[in-house]
Amino acid sequence: MLDPVRHDDDEEAIDREEAGGDALRRPKQAGTVMARLGGGRIDSGLVTLDEAAADAVSRVHPVAGTMKLSLAEADGHVLAEAQVAPLDLPPFVNSAVDGYAIRFADLAADGATSLPVLGRTMAGEAPAVLGQGAWRIFTGAQIPEGADTIVMQEDVVVEDGKVVLPAGVKRGANLRLAGEDVGRGDEVLPAGRRLRPQDLGLLASLGLAEVTVHRRPRVALFSTGDELTEPGAALGPAAIYDANRVMLRAMLARAGAEVVDLGILRDEAAGLERRLCEAAVDCDLVLTSGGVSVGEADHVRDAVLACGALDLWRVAIKPGKPIAVGSVAGTPFVGLPGNPVAVFVGFAFVARPLLARLAGETYVPPAALPVRLGFAHARKPGRREFLRVSLERDADGILARRHPGEGAGSLASLAQSDGLVVLAEDVAQVAEGDSAPFLPYAELF
Repeated sequence: MLDPVRHDDDEEAIDREEAGGDALRRPKQAGTVMARLGGGRIDSGLVTLDEAAADAVSRVHPVAGTMKLSLAEADGHVLAEAQVAPLDLPPFVNSAVDGYAIRFADLAADGATSLPVLGRTMAGEAPAVLGQGAWRIFTGAQIPEGADTIVMQEDVVVEDGKVVLPAGVKRGANLRLAGEDVGRGDEVLPAGRRLRPQDLGLLASLGLAEVTVHRRPRVALFSTGDELTEPGAALGPAAIYDANRVMLRAMLARAGAEVVDLGILRDEAAGLERRLCEAAVDCDLVLTSGGVSVGEADHVRDAVLACGALDLWRVAIKPGKPIAVGSVAGTPFVGLPGNPVAVFVGFAFVARPLLARLAGETYVPPAALPVRLGFAHARKPGRREFLRVSLERDADGILARRHPGEGAGSLASLAQSDGLVVLAEDVAQVAEGDSAPFLPYAELF
């Protein structure tokens, strides 16, 4: 049976849950809030996720400054310059196997061929000159001058200083040609590439020892809320531990940011405004969680408006609708909701592309793969919804099971699942056995 659809009269409760409970403090006053935010694209409706991400990215530019790093230091940094091969790869013709180098013309037209073994070359040794005969050669070794074919050692018989080669050998077999992988002058890595281990291996194989990369963006990170306590400290009455900042710090680091952790901001308007403005001076992005809903203690939005601007505020996603994007004292600002799952989703799909732009990275959105659903779900269309699922194998292949913890505050549902099933804005329901797009967490971070 399909899950019951949440109707319009449930929307307020959903919004309160996704904002981290902030909206419980005071009923919504959407008209007043929108008037204070001004015109532009913000109105009583919602901005689609694609529009929000594109709009956020369009408002920022790569940070200034580059530096040279050794390959040992460069993993995860973003290339500032395209990398061009200074040599061919492989740099010379070499053997792809252990075997015998020959001249194809020396093979008999029919049947096996017996040739004397004239010598041997191992990888790293200087090449020889091949006469009429065969030359023992090992994988990676430069082939002798005159040779044009390699026969695998498993296919021959060696006897009395001679090697018997089978019929049917193909000309050019088992050769790695000079430049067949990379040609001298080829662009091997583009500017904007976030370097991965395999990229560094390629650069090393070309003899490059260092690269020029963009400076990493400095991100000022805050949590907000009087109820928050640092992990490790004693909990006071009605207090909770600050999990969002720990999670965001790790996500920022994986996205290549330099994190400036400024702790917990209390729900006090003047202090918030001062701390936000101070953070904007030395950082390239200010990132907060909590305080962007419409409750009496939700002062982050007001603090941003006092020293900057908000360009968008409400995004058509679930969870995570109240996401604020704007600037503080000229520095880009992103304010995420208070609930951890909403923080996770908002960062992955709005803050992450913006951060990539700041870093000079050519951002490629994560690729979703189809997965078979092991559950049914019905809902009110209009927002892109992200469902936490775990993958399991059954007789028909891979199946996605929905995590039982559906709340936007359930960190366990994130830690105990494998990724997100994505339901597009116009999808009203899915049935068990349907196919839906799946994003593994590894693709997001």
